[in-house]
Amino acid sequence: MTRIKICGLRRIEDIDYVNEFSPDYIGFVFAKKSKRYILPSVAKNLRKSLDSDIIPVGVFVDEDVEELVRILNSGCIDTVQLHGREDNSYIDLLKSCSDCTVIKAFKVKKEEDIILANESHADLVLLDSGEGSGEEFDHSLIEGINRPYFLAGGLSQFNVESAIKNLRPFGVDASSSLESYGFKYKDKIASFINAVRKADKNND
Repeated sequence: MTRIKICGLRRIEDIDYVNEFSPDYIGFVFAKKSKRYILPSVAKNLRKSLDSDIIPVGVFVDEDVEELVRILNSGCIDTVQLHGREDNSYIDLLKSCSDCTVIKAFKVKKEEDIILANESHADLVLLDSGEGSGEEFDHSLIEGINRPYFLAGGLSQFNVESAIKNLRPFGVDASSSLESYGFKYKDKIASFINAVRKADKNND
């Protein structure tokens, strides 16, 4: 079964939507430069209404490890997703301070990026075109991946089924394609999740 992650939740309405359609993961963005940034205190309050079966992920960009662990320990997230220049030394330090699952995102522009993803000490990797760009990258580069990965970058209800059929990722991650006027839209979330589940059914 392909895992589903809906990223960039900011409102109680967003929590209501995911509770209804039950993705596996949701993402709170703690990168201050992102338009989807929320305060950890807001995320903690939102988590109180989140279905316990859905795993909350915190998205960080080059955050100080001590501050990241503080946010993690506050109870607003269970999993960490790194979107900056965090290397294996950073990941090792983070893992020495916490037993949380670590996802490391890689911008895939060339074959060398896949090599770096294969060598990452993170528990899972995420292959993307950039920070919320909403654009696909060259999926032919994925041929060299030798570990489970989340696929992100330009995925929507219209192309996720074919992506799953052709690439068989561990999971898929979407954010901007599920929005209207800058906010998550219930019907788009529903259509995306239904498309993923249809792909899984057809691949059985």
